[in-house]
Amino acid sequence: MNFELTGSLIVKDEEQAITASFKKREFVIEVANERNSDWNDYIKFQLTQDRCAQLDPFNLGEAVKVSFNVRGRKWEKDGKVNYFSNLEAWRLEKVQPTADPGTPPPPYTEAEVPPAGENEDLPF
Repeated sequence: MNFELTGSLIVKDEEQAITASFKKREFVIEVANERNSDWNDYIKFQLTQDRCAQLDPFNLGEAVKVSFNVRGRKWEKDGKVNYFSNLEAWRLEKVQPTADPGTPPPPYTEAEVPPAGENEDLPF
């Protein structure tokens, strides 16, 4: 399952060597709630193995688009079964700021309209 979320990078952890052959790096983005900023979501992701370095060029506070998969695991210890989920990031992209949608277009002037030719042959 592939998903994407865009938010502001608020936590950038160091790489962790879990075993000699497995490493991971966690980070958190804040996803704005358009209705009420008091209800923003804070989503923790992890990068694994060679993907850990993808986080290096990003600074705290920057907008980032995260492509990720949802992974679920079953874990059994001492006869007790537990389940856990991870959000495994596989691509990070910088988000370019967009123009303010509230900015009106420049005013229309008649000087921008070319003069009509005498031998216009358009049917309309």
